[in-house]
Amino acid sequence: MLKIMAQKNKVLLVDDHPLVREWLANLINEQSDLCVCGEASNAPQAFQKIGGERPDIVIVDISLEGGSGIELIKNIKAAHPEVAMIVLSMHDESLYAERALRAGARGYIMKREATKKVLKAIRAVLGGKLYISDKIADTMAEKFVDGRPMPAASPVEQLSDRELEVFQLLGRGFSTRQIADHMRVGFKTVQTYSARLKEKLQLDNATQLLHEAIRWHESSQTK
Repeated sequence: MLKIMAQKNKVLLVDDHPLVREWLANLINEQSDLCVCGEASNAPQAFQKIGGERPDIVIVDISLEGGSGIELIKNIKAAHPEVAMIVLSMHDESLYAERALRAGARGYIMKREATKKVLKAIRAVLGGKLYISDKIADTMAEKFVDGRPMPAASPVEQLSDRELEVFQLLGRGFSTRQIADHMRVGFKTVQTYSARLKEKLQLDNATQLLHEAIRWHESSQTK
């Protein structure tokens, strides 16, 4: 009598670091219920792979080649609502987890977390659950209980997703033209975002904005 093999859930990896993709692929392919169906380093590749491979779940980073993971999540949600998504990122969950969930992700994991948590998150999300840390769950619960937004811990938390992306890229040393190319928007659009950043962060000029962006980027790398 033939033994029927259980079908594995297909996972697509989206990360611009080849070593991270290799680590994840080795981890996932060792599991009896999971397999990696494809890899991508940027948004266009990811969309192509999703259309061809039809993954059950996508693991995506916030920072990608030539684009934002948050925007990619929004676009996948719109075009492929049946595909589950988890963010696996080095970026601070206190700033990005809720943004990722609002965009359409079902989980958020920091890259420093233990390997077993990555697998636990994948299976939880495939099972229809959310997967976030206790810290983020408590923060979100407080917002729902109070019925009103909690005050931002820092002015950066008040930024929109696109404004935050510009701020992050400025901190990484990108010029206005490079940011426009990276985000696939016009030069003047980036200037508009920069003007909003100066207003929201209460900065007087572009030099102060650049210094603040670099300071914030450097501090976020040491957390």
